Amino acid sequence: MANAPPSRDGPVAVAVIFAGGDPPHPAAVEHLPSRRLVVAADSGVEHALELGWAVDLLVGDLDSARPGSAAAVVSAGGSLERHPADKDATDLELALAAARDRGIQHAVVVGGGGGRLDHLLANLLLLASEQFASLHLEFLAGAARAVIVRDQTELRGAPGSLCSLLPLGGDAHGVRTTGLRWPLDGEDLPSGTTRGLSNEFADSRATVALDDGVLLVVQPTYLED
Repeated sequence: MANAPPSRDGPVAVAVIFAGGDPPHPAAVEHLPSRRLVVAADSGVEHALELGWAVDLLVGDLDSARPGSAAAVVSAGGSLERHPADKDATDLELALAAARDRGIQHAVVVGGGGGRLDHLLANLLLLASEQFASLHLEFLAGAARAVIVRDQTELRGAPGSLCSLLPLGGDAHGVRTTGLRWPLDGEDLPSGTTRGLSNEFADSRATVALDDGVLLVVQPTYLED
């Protein structure tokens, strides 16, 4: 289990970033790294505190966090990066940038689902932004897991469970898969295509690779399989 507060001794390369919106799925904690930098984007701090996690860094304008949450973070040894309400980036974008600027290489965003459709779409597009190309990014929202793939990745899932490959920001070229029911072998997925939707795991492991572009790989029932 990964629900113990993280150690603050020495640098870490992985961040868990709690976003606002719906609370994490009950099974999400089991899939989070045990040694991590814990970052909260504004009201995401409530999700972290309710899990009993110590927050290392709280980022945002704090317009939706509960009164007293920022003080609780600071009193427990965490830091506060406060931004004005009138800003050109969401709290999640600021939190990702803060993690990247602290040398983080892998970030898992938790929450951020539910509520407004435009917020959810913006969060997914944000993960594919070139400004975060140096990060290996995952997103746990509800029961789903999404991962941004720019070169290659290995996936795990129950045989028969769904896996969708969606190009973001343009065409995905030279897409190759193994371990999926309908394989791709160096093929292109044009932007806007639904060809990669609702593939299935043929085994418990699969790989996805591409030569150029960005893929959003979604396992919609990951935490319930």
